Amino acid sequence: MCGFVGTLKGNLRDIASSRAVARAGVCLVHRGPDASGLHSSGPFAAAHHRLRVLDPSPLGDQPMTTGDGRLCLVYNGEIYNHRELARRHGLGTRGVPLRSRTDTEVLLRLFESVGPACLPELNGMFAFAVWDRQAGKLWLARDPFGIKPLFYMITGGAIWFASEIKALLRVPGFERRLCLEAIYHYFSFAYIPGEATPFEGILELRPGWVLEATSGDALTVRTRRYWSPRLGDLVPGDIDETACRVRTLLDEAVDRHLVSDVPVGVMLSGGMDSSTLAATMARLLGHSDFHTFSVGFDEPSFDESRWARLMARHLGTRHHHVLVTPESVAGNLERCLSFLDEPYADGSAIPTWLLAQEASRHVTVLLSGEGGDELFAGYDTHLAYAVRQVYRWFPGPVRRAARRLADGLPVSHDKLSLDFKVKRFVDGAEASVPVSHFLWRRLFSDEEKRRLLDVEAGTLEEFGPSHRLFEARFEEQDTADILNRLLGIDLAYHLPDDLMVKNYRMTMAHSVEARVPFADRPLVEFVSRLSSGVKMRWGQGKWLMKRAMADRLPVEILHKKKVGLEMPYSSWFCGPLRGFLLDVLSPEALRDIPILHAPFVARIVREHLERRADRGRELWGLVNFVTWYRLTFREGHRDGGK
Repeated sequence: MCGFVGTLKGNLRDIASSRAVARAGVCLVHRGPDASGLHSSGPFAAAHHRLRVLDPSPLGDQPMTTGDGRLCLVYNGEIYNHRELARRHGLGTRGVPLRSRTDTEVLLRLFESVGPACLPELNGMFAFAVWDRQAGKLWLARDPFGIKPLFYMITGGAIWFASEIKALLRVPGFERRLCLEAIYHYFSFAYIPGEATPFEGILELRPGWVLEATSGDALTVRTRRYWSPRLGDLVPGDIDETACRVRTLLDEAVDRHLVSDVPVGVMLSGGMDSSTLAATMARLLGHSDFHTFSVGFDEPSFDESRWARLMARHLGTRHHHVLVTPESVAGNLERCLSFLDEPYADGSAIPTWLLAQEASRHVTVLLSGEGGDELFAGYDTHLAYAVRQVYRWFPGPVRRAARRLADGLPVSHDKLSLDFKVKRFVDGAEASVPVSHFLWRRLFSDEEKRRLLDVEAGTLEEFGPSHRLFEARFEEQDTADILNRLLGIDLAYHLPDDLMVKNYRMTMAHSVEARVPFADRPLVEFVSRLSSGVKMRWGQGKWLMKRAMADRLPVEILHKKKVGLEMPYSSWFCGPLRGFLLDVLSPEALRDIPILHAPFVARIVREHLERRADRGRELWGLVNFVTWYRLTFREGHRDGGK
């Protein structure tokens, strides 16, 4: 884990300000507390802060240049197949030998040899910038699953790029303006989807894309996709052989992710994915003398800690448990948002922050299970699609009766309670497949957003309905397998824009590097082309994965109900966090946020506190937005740092 910021002037004869770049990079020290560097070359300048994970010697420090000074690289991430690539391309065996054991040097030498043509060969998590002084070109590239972030903006005839938004906010002359379209979509998804950010003019490079900027008489910029998953409908002839292949690919993925010169631990929720990683790590190491970490709650329906402890005891790891309390959530919200740099309402963010804080006392690298559900069809929304196929066979009057019955169910604040699941299901089941997939996850409806956002008439209509993002991704995929197309939507949006944001930024805040073995390229490429019929079978998600791991995991873990990491904010808002809620969303506080319609916010608060509806998710989304807005536009942006 590292951080960088840089700029390229559009005119090749201009000189980039290394002082401005260095000032912008000060706020990234927490990402790389072990070493820092600055490079300036005519119209290009870049600053880098390094966390030493591979080859902790100064030989791996950045910015890193080729011997002749032609290329300069700033890089954040891990290329897990860098040794294989070095052998394949003869790096270090012909001409100049490799000076270090770092993947950074291999990446630089690859670019020196074949340029951006090397991108499809990379297996890892990465975001980097390469400047070619001779060609006057800058390349920005991001890994296929969006594990590592990379932001950029074009201003004053120059392009600026950085690992975090906050570094770009320090660019001289930049004026913060809210991107209303990004906020409009935030209130649907609970995160900002796609390339947008909450700031006008700042964009995020999409996963699997490369940007090429050329400096000459004026700046030219173009982007292209260099990789995307190929989703298929292959029905394997021998299911046991396929399960064995999945197990082998998982072993190889975890083995690659264990390469480190610093201690590695595991985020262990007790779910299928994290338990698989812990069991595989123990098998590969030949022992279980490593650290595992879990979080828990006092509310039983939200707490998975007993499963995490069961798995830790089964393996014999050094297990650490963190209890998440309402007080710790309220006390850390502002700090978390200062590292997120944007409104973000996934309820797993602060628990992940607290886990990473504890983990930082013991390890520098954490394995995490993100991606397993997107690959193997593990979400309730995937099961809902299968149920929808049967539900839609019932005649309209029966479905309308089901709607009335659902509306009459009593409100519960338990995790994935019956009333929540039934109401949400019947609400979405009447729509098309991709729109159903959206509705089962949405925060506010489009109608509610029109009442929530106090903007000029017609403004929101220009953006179109948020579900069009899912529809577009659904239609552009060339597989006939409908469930796989839904998994493709999740790989394009939910994984990079929600899960990776939480996972990466909350661990990075504590100088911990999170690694995601389920996003290993060979594993993803193999599983993606398989028919969804082996991923979900007989209403059971992750059927193939469970078959692959049957002899490695306790039966209790294999067959436990999926819970997922979420906070019980619905009940907390009616209890210990009631005062906090009323304070953050008070009419006085909302006066400073002109785009929110305060009477509608007050109505949602009343509905929840009077238990007329479970509005916990919507209220958490509002609390996060209001707090982020106040920190960003009213109190000045608080730079992250330890």
